[in-house]
Amino acid sequence: MNWLKSTLSAVVGTEEPIYGPEAIQSVAKQAETTPFSDVNKEILRWRAYSYTNVETQTFYIMADNGTLVFVQVIYSNIVGIHTTAQFNVKVFDVSGKGDNKWFSDPLSNFMFDESMLSFGADNLSLTLNEEGNSYTIKSTVNSGALVDIKFSQTAPGFVVGKDGTSYFGTDPKNPWGSMRHAFWPRCAVEGSITTKDQTYDLGGRGVFIMALQGMKPHHAGKKPCTKIHKKDNQPHINKNIAARWNFINFQTPTYSAVMMEYTTPPSYGSTTVNVGGIVKDGKVIYAGTTNQVTHTETGQDEGSDWPAPKSIKWEWSGKTTDDKELTAEVDGALGSRLDRIDVMAEVPGFIKSIAGSVAGTRPYIFQYSPQEKLSFKLKLGDEEITEEGTMFSESTFIS
Repeated sequence: MNWLKSTLSAVVGTEEPIYGPEAIQSVAKQAETTPFSDVNKEILRWRAYSYTNVETQTFYIMADNGTLVFVQVIYSNIVGIHTTAQFNVKVFDVSGKGDNKWFSDPLSNFMFDESMLSFGADNLSLTLNEEGNSYTIKSTVNSGALVDIKFSQTAPGFVVGKDGTSYFGTDPKNPWGSMRHAFWPRCAVEGSITTKDQTYDLGGRGVFIMALQGMKPHHAGKKPCTKIHKKDNQPHINKNIAARWNFINFQTPTYSAVMMEYTTPPSYGSTTVNVGGIVKDGKVIYAGTTNQVTHTETGQDEGSDWPAPKSIKWEWSGKTTDDKELTAEVDGALGSRLDRIDVMAEVPGFIKSIAGSVAGTRPYIFQYSPQEKLSFKLKLGDEEITEEGTMFSESTFIS
């Protein structure tokens, strides 16, 4: 079994040594002198590194008619020997009854254009325009979900700090890993997705996020517990070391607010990294790292045995681009969850069996979009503004 553990560690990062918090150079350090930078074409280039990494481009759509969708391309390289690409489409059942439409397909003959700004595969094109402010996505990869969408910026994009990246490694000059998120928080969306049942008009608003995890995937989530539960001979989830990711996309008539927070493994001092921002048409109002997420009410989820959130408070805090004090919050009940995703059920069987038996890996994603509208409360200097909006959020636990 030792050779198996060794192999698994090389691929998914289990059984990491304790490097300590000094082994992460959080993007928060960059933000002390450069709160944020505009997203330009250089940031939007696919990296396609030759070592283990995962790159994603995700398009979240909140249509004017209430339809909630995301479309995603995932490009991954495992230990430099196996490269894959996947195209995902999800149309949510916002009633909370769980009748979501999910399409996930491996891509064939995938490639990048010469500039590394656009991506293509058999029956798929994801194209950035010459100005660098609009994407067009066309797909007939799955006949059950025909995609024809255009995403156009209505506010500038941003990365927190100079390059939006936190670096991992004991030698800051030669990091062995990185984590980056780039945001277009407020976009105009046009187009449609056609399923077997109907055509969804997606005219409305959207958020685009490009993410890069240039390291072993499990380095970014906390180290799995390998203790076996005596009662059922299954890996026991130690909730004291459970990794958490939290994400919010909140859209009001005037403002768009986003936040992404993750916690490192104990290997890196269980460090929390939070990046977020607030924009309106034509302007970034604030972007930085001095934000926080609090699960104000939770309930034990029987299907996963995780403390799933029932209410969450999201708080942004810092200085605006014109040097005013800013605080903002979204706080309230999440309502019925849209979905609970067993991540291990989505990976190939042989990886699931190895990771599950050796590491007790049981990651779950909980997705929400409260149908009782929550409010975005913003204070700019002495001015106080409140607007109702549409929200999509995710909370992820990794054992």
